[in-house]
Amino acid sequence: MCGIVGFVGQKADALPFIFDGLKRLEYRGYDSAGIALALPQGIAIRKSKGKITLLESVLGSLPPGPCGIGHTRWATHGRPTDQNAHPHTDCHGEIATVHNGIIENFQELRAELIAAGHQFVSDTDTEVIPHLLEHYGGAQDLESAVRQAEMRLKGAYAFLAVSSHEPDKVVAVRRTSPLLIGLGKNENYLASDFSAFLAATRRAVAMENGDMAVVKPTTYQIWDAGGHLVDRPVIEVDWDIKQAERGGYPHFMLKEIMEQPEAWSDCLLGRLDGGRVVSSELGLSNELLSHVSRIQIVAAGTAYHAGLIGKAIIERVVRIPVAVDVASEYRYQEPVLEQGTLVIAISQSGETADTLACVRMAKEEGRVTYAVTNSVGSTLAREADAVVYTHAGPEIAVASTKAYTTQILVLSLLALALAQSRDMARPELVQMLRELPGLGHEVLERMDAVKTMAEKLANNHDVFYVGRGIDWALAMEGQLKLKEISYIHAEAYAAGELKHGTLALIEEGTPVVAIITESTLAEKTVSNILEVKARGGEVWGIVDEKLPSTLPIDHRIDIPMRSPLVSSVLAAIPLQLLAYWTAVTLGKDVDQPRNLAKSVTVE
Repeated sequence: MCGIVGFVGQKADALPFIFDGLKRLEYRGYDSAGIALALPQGIAIRKSKGKITLLESVLGSLPPGPCGIGHTRWATHGRPTDQNAHPHTDCHGEIATVHNGIIENFQELRAELIAAGHQFVSDTDTEVIPHLLEHYGGAQDLESAVRQAEMRLKGAYAFLAVSSHEPDKVVAVRRTSPLLIGLGKNENYLASDFSAFLAATRRAVAMENGDMAVVKPTTYQIWDAGGHLVDRPVIEVDWDIKQAERGGYPHFMLKEIMEQPEAWSDCLLGRLDGGRVVSSELGLSNELLSHVSRIQIVAAGTAYHAGLIGKAIIERVVRIPVAVDVASEYRYQEPVLEQGTLVIAISQSGETADTLACVRMAKEEGRVTYAVTNSVGSTLAREADAVVYTHAGPEIAVASTKAYTTQILVLSLLALALAQSRDMARPELVQMLRELPGLGHEVLERMDAVKTMAEKLANNHDVFYVGRGIDWALAMEGQLKLKEISYIHAEAYAAGELKHGTLALIEEGTPVVAIITESTLAEKTVSNILEVKARGGEVWGIVDEKLPSTLPIDHRIDIPMRSPLVSSVLAAIPLQLLAYWTAVTLGKDVDQPRNLAKSVTVE
């Protein structure tokens, strides 16, 4: 979710456009920024950790030039530092690149290039690109070097490259990550998002996956993955700037819900090899994994609910006991942390105060701590003994969606890695993980009925969520989402608990959201639904599509479940959308609900 901007013109100075474009991409979130201009005397570069205002303070010394690239970085490899900020250059400062995504085989390429005499100055995967271009003669022929380098790179990414020897062109490559060409008069633009150039032009070309482009001031050419010269349609963009920042969606929350299949792909990228999980990509050694005898998860809010699902998956796959506690309560309970306990702290921001306090307490007890976070360089990532990143990209809406589902995926990967360390590999579950992004798109295409359901749900003051096993953990997150953004009172219960008191609250028309994705528990949950129906309750169902159409449900959403051990993220989508559309119906501020902050950094 980094931001890319490029400019090439006949006479105009590239710097003002690139800087303005980076500012328009600030909404995506970033931890550093930089700009490089391709000048005949070499690459002129300025970059810094922190906000764009810090970058602005050092730009005054840049000479003017008609070709350049810029970047806002959300760290994935290497902490947020000046050295790790983009753009990156080759050894001689003649080639510069900016990059989004992940170079999966960067360590292998880095070692090869160092052996050939190249000197690296950052910890990023990105820096292999300019050195690889240098290796293939990019100073003499940038386009040819990009073609050769592309044959060596593995992963999902997009990048721009410029050369001081050819300061009249930008070479662009798209492999999964979005990239657009904006069409101007005697100047052309590139960006990862329409918003970066909408102030300059409304005409754009969207590069397709596998495309490479050479962009000059008055022309551009695009080649597809097979090396064939192709024409891509010109798009007339009629969004305003605010719409473009949200990708055309009315709210960031909806955009982030829809981005989840791509976020899952990023989360899984490089972590699966055949029928196995690559344990080293989770930040843990096989030796450490094999000695874990207990797990303690600490988290808050949505991350706590992800931990509940992680507990169920780990215990069922590996048979290791797992405890999950709310971080704000855990450290005041004088907890017992036995030898062999791995303490897992989950936090999207990596700055949650209560969760950090639990990690510090566990370290004082001499236990191994493991961070699951989305934020490279965060306090949690620095203080834990080991860390794994969810790679969800920045989340702007306060209510977490893609961060939550990627946390579940990371815990699923951990469960499978623990199993492998005990010679209990589950290749069939690994294959199911591979299928999830595609299934996620399929689920999103089925969600039209959720909006209609939400419009009816919005008329209620109380909503109950029920489920069993993993479905109960999903119910916990579903009710939290509804409360967070619609302000409707909601409660989640293990379905079997209804008859122990909660049935007294069910009356004619009371809405009950029932989650039934655990087929082995479906019969029991259906019995509880019948109890609700007998008292006049109205049932909304999030249901495994394989279950019979005769279930006693008034409003049904089918989910293509494979196994609850890896597919719970699919059921999260309709729960998120149900809360979203309910809040929209009620006219609430979806992205910034009252009294709530994205990161709770105080107790």
